[in-house]
Amino acid sequence: MTKDDKQTNLELLEATAGMTANQRLVVMLYALHPTDRSGAVLETAAKLAKLVGMAAPVFSRTRKQVIEAGWLEETERIGHIKYYRIDPKRLGENVVVPLRRAT
Repeated sequence: MTKDDKQTNLELLEATAGMTANQRLVVMLYALHPTDRSGAVLETAAKLAKLVGMAAPVFSRTRKQVIEAGWLEETERIGHIKYYRIDPKRLGENVVVPLRRAT
């Protein structure tokens, strides 16, 4: 982990200070877990819940709260399984592509 990664994680912890411990854990899990090219965590809720020692229903309920708070966004759906990523705006990423004049 680089110094920049550590700083980003500390900033993320600071930004989530008003959330419950479980909500913060879900946010950090999605921020630190390996992702695909779009930033989506391609893991089921059951596996993620097991990873952090949470009951699956508690994890799903907490993730729903985090989604409603605007921290996670759905990226894709395969069958009935939804995949999520941290909202890039929450990480301070510039998500607007500037327009340029056609020549």
